[in-house]
Amino acid sequence: MQRKAYVPGTVALLAALLAACTSGSDEGAATDNSNPGRPGTATAAAEPGKYRTLPEPCGVVGHDTLDALLPGIRQLTDEEQRQKAYEGEAALTYNTDRKVGCRWKVESATATDHLSVDFERVVSYDGAVSDDSQAQQLFARLQTAAGLPAPSTSATSDFGGGGAAGTPSGAPSASTSPSGSPSNSPSSTVSGSTSPSPSSTVELQPRTLDDVGDEAFLDDQLGGPGSTAKQRTVTVAFRTSNVIVTIRYEEQPTTVGVVPDSKEMQDRARKLAAQLDDSLTG
Repeated sequence: MQRKAYVPGTVALLAALLAACTSGSDEGAATDNSNPGRPGTATAAAEPGKYRTLPEPCGVVGHDTLDALLPGIRQLTDEEQRQKAYEGEAALTYNTDRKVGCRWKVESATATDHLSVDFERVVSYDGAVSDDSQAQQLFARLQTAAGLPAPSTSATSDFGGGGAAGTPSGAPSASTSPSGSPSNSPSSTVSGSTSPSPSSTVELQPRTLDDVGDEAFLDDQLGGPGSTAKQRTVTVAFRTSNVIVTIRYEEQPTTVGVVPDSKEMQDRARKLAAQLDDSLTG
């Protein structure tokens, strides 16, 4: 009978412990619910880029296009040499999912022509920055490095640049363009021929383009000091989503005093850019 006297005390102790545990659990739940990192409040991850792979670079340029860009191919009488010229040479790369390229070089009786095509797939390693945004930042740096103004959404013209004359806002004028630019050289292929009109010279200056990719620019430089044969290099670069494509087209005549035609080379490079853009987006 004496043992029963301790039961009420034991029950009271157990009840107190149970109440304490219940109170602690409730407080913990309240703390968890106030956690700003709980599901539903975390910042959404940036969207991945549209492209996960890159094309085979030496196979994206057709034979007809190579014939136009590299006239020396059609002058090759040996079928094996011609086929090798069409194939090009793949650029050295360690990750074909991120960067690939191809090079072509063909000599003819009148000039040596070079063509290179490079593809780069941009990937952002910042969860708050999308692949497209990262590619846009990289492309802006390339455009600035080419001496063109920063991209502007308000710049439009027949050639994609800003201003009525077809040049981007802030681009060099015909009278102030650097030595070696198209404005300082005749567009004729023969030295001593009539120089182009000022208006056509302005239209051929380096500029932004709005007819290819999400954004694009064209650069045109003429090199070669003094009386040596002038080498013209036309570069067209464009971005489509998270892929940046760079086309570099060079021609060096074999005859001193001959100047490669700027408009002709630009037209060829821009046509190739449109074809590559279609192959990516198609």
